[in-house]
Amino acid sequence: MATLKVGLVSPEREIWSGEAKMVVAQTVEGQLGIMPGHAPVLGVLLDGSVVKVEPADGGEWISAMVGSGFFSIAGDEVSVLAEHAELGTDVDVAAARHDLEAARAGGEEDSTAERRARARLRAAGQEA
Repeated sequence: MATLKVGLVSPEREIWSGEAKMVVAQTVEGQLGIMPGHAPVLGVLLDGSVVKVEPADGGEWISAMVGSGFFSIAGDEVSVLAEHAELGTDVDVAAARHDLEAARAGGEEDSTAERRARARLRAAGQEA
């Protein structure tokens, strides 16, 4: 079975890399599902969205919050390059809820801080 070689990185570190069956990313133009054999694409990630990866080994889906950035698909390689990224398993849920409340209290509707706090909670499997 064909797989994708996936790399999810931020300027600080590699967040996740490995073989995958599928990647789902939210772009500024809509959601994109990527499977082996996908046409080459260069896209812009929606700031404050969640990227999901279905590992090739059949393990649980990996979810990560991503800030602004882009992704590329070339052959069966997917690169997700985010200005900020955090695996759902690494999210401090209490801190993310606090950040969401602070962003809401700031009065600016749909601010970057609010979108990112919501995405952190979604990546962690929590309701935002």
